[in-house]
Amino acid sequence: MFSQSLKISFSKYCEKKNFEKNINQLDIIESLSNFITPKSTFLKFFFQKKEKLCFYLCGNVGVGKTMILDFFYDSLEISKHRVHYNEFMLNFHDYRHNNKKNNKDNSILKFVLNLKKKCHLLYLDEFQVTNIVDAMILGKLFETIFLNNLKVIISTNTKINDLYKEGLQRDQFLTFIDTIKANSIQKELIIENDYRKLGVDKLQRAFYPLNEKNLFKLNQLFREITKDKTKKSLKLNIKDRNFIISDYFEGIARFEFKQLCDSNVGAEDYLEIAKNCNYVVIENIPNFNNEKVNQQNRFITLIDILYEKKIPLAISVSSNFNDLGSSISLKEPFKRTISRLYELTSPRMNI
Repeated sequence: MFSQSLKISFSKYCEKKNFEKNINQLDIIESLSNFITPKSTFLKFFFQKKEKLCFYLCGNVGVGKTMILDFFYDSLEISKHRVHYNEFMLNFHDYRHNNKKNNKDNSILKFVLNLKKKCHLLYLDEFQVTNIVDAMILGKLFETIFLNNLKVIISTNTKINDLYKEGLQRDQFLTFIDTIKANSIQKELIIENDYRKLGVDKLQRAFYPLNEKNLFKLNQLFREITKDKTKKSLKLNIKDRNFIISDYFEGIARFEFKQLCDSNVGAEDYLEIAKNCNYVVIENIPNFNNEKVNQQNRFITLIDILYEKKIPLAISVSSNFNDLGSSISLKEPFKRTISRLYELTSPRMNI
């Protein structure tokens, strides 16, 4: 009954938002409803089949995974918590660091028990594993989450077996893959179109290649959006270090790519930028390759956070998006970044 009413509500939601709907999306909605309210049958009771605690939704970029999970999440009247995966892991590491510094219990169990006080369902958007620190801890973290019967829904571009592919010491990560597979309903959303590109005929806020003509256009746009706004440097204090935004005009910030992605900055810096900015301009984004893997990794994280927080972008970039290149190890996650650049620089994303 819940499944049928949810599918009807989803169809109406798509019509209201002028979204395309199809059978694949409706199948995912039905699976989600069965996940949250499992059907009881005599055979299931008889064979004591273990209830799955994770719904793992994967699929290519721009097919509507987050849209579907957001709709489902908003329809639930239970205690719940939605957070981007990067932010979730930052909160986890901060919790352990701060509690250790204050001689308090910083165990994974304590973190999970505190989390369960807040919610019965955890929604992790844009799940990806790109660094060894997270890779080595995820197995124990998710084992503890499942042992405490906390339900999880996940959106990701990556199938479970492909997580942290070719990552350092991946053999030690395989326990996490076993844990998540044993506890998950894995579904793949297959749709041909990237919805973020539909209707985007030209990128009005993406200027390429890097030359004087396009620098002039970017400067012209920047003057327009900062007209009558006061310039004032903004100092962000992030874990006892300062990050200075020198070109800051009442919520509009302008950066060099090197300032954001060449130096030792990361997700926590980008989250603070997103909290204090409602429009971001980035100059001189280069082509990526194996020599720029660290810069590219930071750029992926930056765009993920700006997209999550719905921050419009204007950029100057070395080439059109599809020719930006990539390091080998980040080729797949970078597809999501390219898709998001289309939307963040499109006329649909306004200040």
